[in-house]
Amino acid sequence: MAPECLERLRSIFPGERLLLDPADRLSCSFDASFGEYVPEAVVQPKSKEEIAGVMRLANEFLFPVCPRGAATSLSGGPLPVKGGLVLDLSQMRARLEIDRENMLAIVSPGIITGDLHREADAAGLFYPPDPSSSAVSTIGGNLLENAGGPRGLKYGTTKEYVIGLEAVAPTGEIFRTGGRTVKNVTGYDLTRLIVGSEGTLAVVTEAIVRLLPRPRDRRTLLASFPRFIESGRAITRILASGILPAAMEMMDNACIRAVEAYEPCGLPADAEAVVIIEVDGHPRAVEDEIEQCARCCREAGARDVRVASGEIERDRIWRSRRMISPAIARMGPTKISEDATVPRSRIPGMMERLVGIREKHRLNLVVFGHAGDGNLHPNIITDKRNKEEMRRAEDAVGEIFQAALELGGTLSGEHGIGIMKSAYMEKEVGEAGLAMMRRIKDAWDPNNILNPGKIFPEPGRIKVNLTE
Repeated sequence: MAPECLERLRSIFPGERLLLDPADRLSCSFDASFGEYVPEAVVQPKSKEEIAGVMRLANEFLFPVCPRGAATSLSGGPLPVKGGLVLDLSQMRARLEIDRENMLAIVSPGIITGDLHREADAAGLFYPPDPSSSAVSTIGGNLLENAGGPRGLKYGTTKEYVIGLEAVAPTGEIFRTGGRTVKNVTGYDLTRLIVGSEGTLAVVTEAIVRLLPRPRDRRTLLASFPRFIESGRAITRILASGILPAAMEMMDNACIRAVEAYEPCGLPADAEAVVIIEVDGHPRAVEDEIEQCARCCREAGARDVRVASGEIERDRIWRSRRMISPAIARMGPTKISEDATVPRSRIPGMMERLVGIREKHRLNLVVFGHAGDGNLHPNIITDKRNKEEMRRAEDAVGEIFQAALELGGTLSGEHGIGIMKSAYMEKEVGEAGLAMMRRIKDAWDPNNILNPGKIFPEPGRIKVNLTE
């Protein structure tokens, strides 16, 4: 950056919130996906005015600005791929207010999602979005990636709960969208446009989110299946029966064995798949529905069905699900995490395609995910130092995306596009759809300052590149 630009940044961020040391910049060069892109500087704002000042300066000196939360992104969302400045929002934690009367929360973007869960629960309320990273991920990051989680089956993703925002535009203006009312149809729905925009349209400085009454009861079961395909049939059978569980999670045999090796949870190591099902609501309805779910699993071919007898056993079942990512990370130094999503009725077909891709490319491909809403997480465990295997992984990733699209699905159910999937965008939304998105981006951000290099495909790139 030019010396004059750095001096102007120092005037906005006195003291230690302008980070220029190589070690500090390196710490903001990666996320939970691929690649390492070192920024020229990092700033840690604590107010909307500071962010507005950064954006005005960026447009004057024409340097990129990349918002960053806790960097749990699996698609490269916060990576400074064009250099420039990282806007570290993790220090914006001033506000976490629960409004019980209106069943709302007002939160700063740096608030940890798990803290919002705990505060809402203490007030007898419930914030449904529950990404697996909720213990460390920030609300701001969840919002801009439109995060989901196991409860997305019944309760939807983050966008269903954000009803108001305070934000800074790419050109530096501070503005508000929505408000504290559940109903609001005044003008364009800018709130929904910003949620899921992956930091390309605005920097969120405050959010108003809806809360729900806490469910009165919940029951959980674990069903094991001798064949992978039967677990998919059980899921579609339950959904066809008229029951809408709060969550339906699936893991294949490789996941099961990895979890048991990492931290034994009592999972059947010889099962090809297990499914975790949770229902919540009125106690009488919950009791009836968990019994129906157990029956559907047995009819689909489950070898064993175990309904948790209480909270301790329930927590043990869910802990096995939470252990998947750290457990499979031990299987190899490189983990490629995807989240191709298909309609619920096509879950068995997608499972068959994934098995075929694994065998064709001779890869260590494990599958888990939020199977009830069709959001599967195929993970390829490999070693980026093995270029030949990484090329096979590239081809497999492309085939996973193609399979999802052919089955009527989407490239991403919750991880976002970022840089990992941008090459495939036109295949899903079409040339006209992509052009419309570009026109929105150009109108909001005429100098392409805010998080450039994300969502939109780079010229000449036709697939994900894992070996560059």
